[in-house]
Formats: sequence, structure tokens, C-alpha cells
Amino acid sequence: MSQEGYLCRCCGKYHNELPMSYGSPVPDYCYDVPSEEQEGRIEMNEDLCIIDDEYFFIRGCIEIPVKDGEGPFIWDVWVSLSEGNFDKTNDYWEVEGREQELEPMFGWLSTSIPCYPETINLKTKVHTRSVGVRPYIELEPTEHPLAIEQREGITIERIKQIAEELCDEEEQ
Repeated sequence: MSQEGYLCRCCGKYHNELPMSYGSPVPDYCYDVPSEEQEGRIEMNEDLCIIDDEYFFIRGCIEIPVKDGEGPFIWDVWVSLSEGNFDKTNDYWEVEGREQELEPMFGWLSTSIPCYPETINLKTKVHTRSVGVRPYIELEPTEHPLAIEQREGITIERIKQIAEELCDEEEQ
């Protein structure tokens, strides 16, 4: 779902829709693996990733309420899990009702999100949702700006600022 359009101060163009979601295609740790070694060291699909048979990641959503518009605003992120929790997640991957079976799991945020101070290794809880729906990622309630926004919400103006900052990064 998107909000009304906006005039981007970065590129000077009018965009018909305000993006309400941004994501990362891989956990940031994948960028530490040289490209010529990735095939042998990284196993992944759209939602799960294993690096070196030692590091385990799941894709999920940090959802932020929008105070003055329709929401939520979503950051599509990767979170590391312990091997045990990753295996449990895999065991229940296609099980209807899995959200009732799996308790929230501890994880470390493994995506560096632009527009914020460093987000890698923020503490999270991964909440499993129904089959076909990515987990809800709850940040530890700290004073980190992203955690504050998840608790308190953001405005359409803030979403426009994010869009412009990310547009600026793409231009470089």
C-alpha cells in the first residue's frame, strides 16, 4: 500500500507513490564473502540463509506504525538465529498453525538499514506468523531511533525523508 505522491528534493522529480517498504536481498554478512567463494559458502532462498554451515539467518519485517496515514511502513530485514532456532523454524516452515507452536526467538539484526545509526547487531525477537507470511521482527525497546520509531510510529514526512535519502544513495 502506498501513500500519495511527493516531489523528491533529491532528484527533483515527482513520484506518484510514496514507497512504504524497503528491503535487503541478503544478510549483510554475505557481502563479507568474496564473490568467487559465495557459491560454495552461501546457501539461501528468499527467506532463509546459511553461511559456512555456521551462521543462520531468516528474513522478516520490522513494521512501523504510521501516525498520520495508512501503514505500516516496513523494513524487510535479515536476522541471525541460533542453529537450534533455525532448525526449529525449518521444521515448522510449511506447518499450518506454526505461529502457535513457535515461541518468539532471539536474534541479532543482520541488515544495516540506511537513515539510522548502525543497526547491525541490534537485539530482536522473531515472531513467527502464519505460513506464507514473513516473521514480525520486534526490536529490543532501546533508545535507538529505529526502536523508538517501531514503538511510537513515524509520520508521512519522515517516510518522505527516508525516500529522499535512499534516492540520494541510488544516485551516487
